Amino acid sequence: MRVLVTEVIAEGGLQRLRDAGHEVDIRTGLSPEELLEAVPGAHALIIRSATKVTREVLEAATDLVVVGRAGIGLDNVDTEVATERGVMVVNAPQSNTLSAAEHTMALLLSQARNVPQAHEALKAGRWERSKWTGVELSDKTLGIIGLGRIGKLVAQRAMAFGMNLVAYDPFVGHDRARQLNVELLGLEELMARSDFVTLHLAKTPETIGLIDAEMLARAKPTMRIVNVARGGIVNEADLAAAVANGTIAGAAIDVFENEPTTESPLFEQDSIVVTPHLGASTEEAQDKAGDTIADMVQLALAGDFVPFAVNVSAGEASETVRPYLGLAEQMGRIFAGLCDECSDAIDIEYQGQIAEYDTRILTLSVLKGFFTATSGEPVSYVNAPQVAEEQGIEVRPTSTTTARDYVNLVTIRGGSHAIAGTLVGLGAKPTIVMIDDHDIDVPPSEHLLVVRNDDQPGMIGTVGAVVGAAGVNIDDMAVGAGPDGERALMVMATDRAVPETVAEELRCTDGVRSVSVVA
Repeated sequence: MRVLVTEVIAEGGLQRLRDAGHEVDIRTGLSPEELLEAVPGAHALIIRSATKVTREVLEAATDLVVVGRAGIGLDNVDTEVATERGVMVVNAPQSNTLSAAEHTMALLLSQARNVPQAHEALKAGRWERSKWTGVELSDKTLGIIGLGRIGKLVAQRAMAFGMNLVAYDPFVGHDRARQLNVELLGLEELMARSDFVTLHLAKTPETIGLIDAEMLARAKPTMRIVNVARGGIVNEADLAAAVANGTIAGAAIDVFENEPTTESPLFEQDSIVVTPHLGASTEEAQDKAGDTIADMVQLALAGDFVPFAVNVSAGEASETVRPYLGLAEQMGRIFAGLCDECSDAIDIEYQGQIAEYDTRILTLSVLKGFFTATSGEPVSYVNAPQVAEEQGIEVRPTSTTTARDYVNLVTIRGGSHAIAGTLVGLGAKPTIVMIDDHDIDVPPSEHLLVVRNDDQPGMIGTVGAVVGAAGVNIDDMAVGAGPDGERALMVMATDRAVPETVAEELRCTDGVRSVSVVA
């Protein structure tokens, strides 16, 4: 498949995609118009922070399966539209956390000790030792806004400098904060008490402009603020004015509302240290991001579960659940072939040990298989729930740790049809063990012929003769008696789809009640 790469990604990750047999098409520096021309025919799009994946881009990318962001933030991707179109959006959330935390500390120290300003003055021939007197970090209060992965790393490092730690994060409990030696505060109190403030938030409608003139007015005149999170969280004009008029002492900023940029009111203040979005710019972070996003894209293109998909409504698949992903999707496809029409509801039951785990990804796998077979449109883990909602089908998953006959069993029911499957033996062989309440034993093959017939002698030979006469080879076969003892069911795995003319001939055969072809 074609993988379009529009920004610089570590070569190791790109080579992993080439080794997997994909075509890696590197086109950096594209304008928005050029991107619209380049994206058609791409199955994957790998970006960083500069490429804007808008509705127009997603609509032009008719073959797109996945957008991979080699980094954390996703504010340059219209994730809502991607979800509508069934395009998976993945990122590399753990790739640059350490680098971002270390850069935060670098800026914190640079701001405290005026390192960049003194450096420039000395290079310009000025020995200004007294002008650039700084402050110590020890015994100062650091306010951490956002106590996620990066915020926690910053807290650990700041503690080593002897700083007192306070934080604002409505999603972190007081017990967890105490474990980190952090006191939780409201945002306004944090701004009032802190000597230094660092930001570690995602850019959302709620956080845009969070630090503005009103919030800065609550700070001490000696307070300094550091932002290595996302541009736009701090109002740049308000921050520049606050430093200029002495409301706060200084700032260190790595991210900007518009990037790349070489013009900002922040650049006019000597007390503001700036860097060009270097938070993830280490060799280690680039390698980790490239490797991670390559792995995620490769999984997405293969139709497998992707751990770092941000728009898939399921948790990570456990080692117990993961082997059932393929079976669940195949069962959804076969179930669709059994149904003459869609019912108003699909019931999915998980029985046995598997019921002790998060099975949401299995439900998505079932829906992916079902709607791919019925809708004729691309359906993925991403948009399968939306397709179900649009078609008015209620999805009702249930779980029970009690299983009969099998360690684990997945059962799908809807209307008058049902199918159950499991993994059998040491080799975990996918097996269909029930169709329409008839016990059978057949692999979930690509092509199946399901015949319901009267339970009378000669039916197997009759059906087999009709299929064989059409030149269709039977690879596997199972026969199950019905619960009423009067009707039986034959399931044949064939080397190719049984033609409709053959199915119609079987339907006209004495003793045959119904015929379903799963192609």
